[in-house]
Amino acid sequence: MKTSIYNVDGKVKGEMDVPQIFYSEMREDIMKKAFRAVSLSYRKPYGSSPNAGLRRVGHTSGPGMGISRMPRVSGSSRAVLLGSTKGGRSPHSPRAEKNLKLKINKKEKVVAWRTALTMAANADIVKKRGHIFSEELTFPVIVDDEINNITKTRDARNFLQSLGVWEDVERAKEKTKIRAGRGTMRNRTYRTPKSILIVSDKPSGLKAFKSLPGVDISFSKNISISKLAPGGVGGRLILFTESSIKNMEVE
Repeated sequence: MKTSIYNVDGKVKGEMDVPQIFYSEMREDIMKKAFRAVSLSYRKPYGSSPNAGLRRVGHTSGPGMGISRMPRVSGSSRAVLLGSTKGGRSPHSPRAEKNLKLKINKKEKVVAWRTALTMAANADIVKKRGHIFSEELTFPVIVDDEINNITKTRDARNFLQSLGVWEDVERAKEKTKIRAGRGTMRNRTYRTPKSILIVSDKPSGLKAFKSLPGVDISFSKNISISKLAPGGVGGRLILFTESSIKNMEVE
């Protein structure tokens, strides 16, 4: 099976055979497992001090005093140290030494990676995920390496318009919302839907696309499953440069 190669004007400049990697078996269960492992590995250790709630000196008066025998502040009825008392230690607080990493087999990573690529090469799955694109596009979408020479956001917008995928960027912009809760105080004010992913062997030359809402850039040799399938859901709208296809095959 062949797919079209599009130039910077959005026109077909030629064809190429679709690599075999885009015909892999789709294992969505393994892909979701790999995404969960990656997302959980992003967490940072946190926890209370081991001495929290244990810095007070407590005394017990012993039996026969008409009160429960638990450590109390000298000269007061205030109980301390115990997890069942107000002002005592926290019995089940987060521990900084807890291992937050979730491991996954190397072969499962490869299967998840291939599944995400195969789903991205299916127009019906990409549309089902919510992406908007021209019906004339052939999948997987392969573009000329000349897009690495685009240095202005205006030119990047013109290229995406001519290719027929600009409406998907507008969708991400229109659906950008203010995050509810504490995230607004922690530099996570806005939540923007994912739009196009551009895969290249020279991602440093695609800075003009980074300012577009929802658009991500990735290197062809180490694409994260979190970019290929955000949220563990496959079928992202991906643009591959012609030279990056050569680096896609996993050994």
